[in-house]
Order: sequence, then C-alpha cells, then structure tokens
Amino acid sequence: MIEKTIRMNNLYDFYQSLLTIKQNHYMAMYYLDDWSLGEIAESYHVSRQAVYDNIKRTEALLEEYEDKLNLHARFEQRQTYISRLRESIQQKESPDRLIQIVESLEKLE
Repeated sequence: MIEKTIRMNNLYDFYQSLLTIKQNHYMAMYYLDDWSLGEIAESYHVSRQAVYDNIKRTEALLEEYEDKLNLHARFEQRQTYISRLRESIQQKESPDRLIQIVESLEKLE
C-alpha cells in the first residue's frame, strides 16, 4: 500500500496539470492530506462510493498518462544516472566512465 501511495503521489506531481479541478481536489485530499473517503464525501456532499470511483478513475488516468509519456520513469532513470555520476566522481573514475554516464543521461532526453 505504501508503494502505491508513493507512486500515486509521484504520478500526481508529474500530471496534476492534466486533471480536472475535482480530480485534483480529490487526489490532493486523499493522497497528500490523508483524508478518508468518508471525509472527502462529506466535504463535497457526495457518496463515499462516488469519491472512491473518482479516485480509482483518476489513478487509472495517471497510469495511462505515464504509459504514454513516461515522465516519471525517465525522471527515475535520470536520478539513477546522476547518482552514478556522483559516485564515479567521488571514486575518481576514469574520464571515459564519466563521459559514458553523461552520454546515457543525454539519451534520455
């Protein structure tokens, strides 16, 4: 469950501007502010099931955006290469190795 929450928060960070105002509110309340479905439902004067359905559809939409755009996956790859680059610099690896990592980073763009 915690992995899903982290993933949804990350996807939400990347794609929130593509969501409707209502989707944004529900996702922010549920994932960022840790509101329960019942609390969100009460706040919006709708059923708990309506909130649940909206959140599930929005989660699926965020996954669909990621499948098409891969912004989160590329971000994670960049972070991995940057970490490798830092380690390589600290370990004073050869310039060829540093160039190799930088070239890998450039290919992600």
